[in-house]
Amino acid sequence: MTFVQLIECRTDKVDDLNRLMDSWIEQTRGRRTATHSMVGADRSDARHVVEIVEFPSYEEAMRNSKLPETDRIFHEMVALCDEPPTFTDLDIVRDDQLNKAAVRQLMQRMSAGDLSVFDELLTEDYHDHDIADETDAMGREAIREKCAGYLEAFDMNFTIDSQMADGDRVATMWSFSGMHKGDFMGLPATNKRVEMTGMTVFRFRDGMACEGWWNWDNMSMMRQLGLVRM
Repeated sequence: MTFVQLIECRTDKVDDLNRLMDSWIEQTRGRRTATHSMVGADRSDARHVVEIVEFPSYEEAMRNSKLPETDRIFHEMVALCDEPPTFTDLDIVRDDQLNKAAVRQLMQRMSAGDLSVFDELLTEDYHDHDIADETDAMGREAIREKCAGYLEAFDMNFTIDSQMADGDRVATMWSFSGMHKGDFMGLPATNKRVEMTGMTVFRFRDGMACEGWWNWDNMSMMRQLGLVRM
């Protein structure tokens, strides 16, 4: 279970706190267990500073706290604050990464042939970039038509292998498996099963994907179908 520690203090020395954190990150490389750290200043009270540190688990946080550098940074942090910092330990019981969930839903429903998902999760002006196509698909209807063509050609199944989110973008590594059941690039159905891997990056706006970049092993697919030879 993910564990988060909130550290609150009062200080006007935020720049010094940041330099202190930079030093700790450098000195604990290869040993620290913290995976994510943020420092925020209260808009209504700039002296109220909150640091949020994320760990894979409580046990990993305790292991991190035993590092000598962590003990040192704590004492130096106390010296920068008007009063001793307060700590709140939180076990995360819910963590909704909404854009990642939207991508999972998009790919699952698309695989199942439910193209109404585009109306729910793609903006009307959606812009699609695909390594296999010289021309980008512009607009929700263009990508719907393109996907319909793939569904006619293949019994599609996407498996999501991993995802990463950064700001308004979600990167998804996926595996594809499908039986060639209809015309594809002029090739009639071969009933061959093809497999490949790829990655898609979606950019989100107001909770909907507005742009996507597809990078996939299309040459592997064509080799499996006999369209190209080594």
